[in-house]
Amino acid sequence: MIMVDSSVWIDYFNGTQTDASDFLDAALGNKNLIIGDLILTEVLQGFKSEKDFNQGKRLLTAFEVRPLLSQELAVCSAQNFRYFRKKGITVRKTIDVIIATYCIENDITLLHSDRDFLPFAKHLGLKVLPE
Repeated sequence: MIMVDSSVWIDYFNGTQTDASDFLDAALGNKNLIIGDLILTEVLQGFKSEKDFNQGKRLLTAFEVRPLLSQELAVCSAQNFRYFRKKGITVRKTIDVIIATYCIENDITLLHSDRDFLPFAKHLGLKVLPE
């Protein structure tokens, strides 16, 4: 199971070719891809036209959309953020902490193009693509 981060979806929809967007293109229809509700929000809010928004919504909601936050995961996310802060590592976006924590706690691989996930892979065992 692979969670696709907004960084990859945005590159994909913009036609930006990266290792991650190429992986996504090949994985569509061939791999078990999921999307988080917060990721869905991030991607959909970026569409400028109503037509593109509706097309993106149709495509993205065809995947299993997972709720990323519960009380337990909120506390665990805060603990992970504090762990990195004590190590002198700054994760720029709270949403990335939530996504990474969800994937770690649920043993889900994350497909991303965002440097904020690198410390989670290095220090907390987040499984990521591309490697």
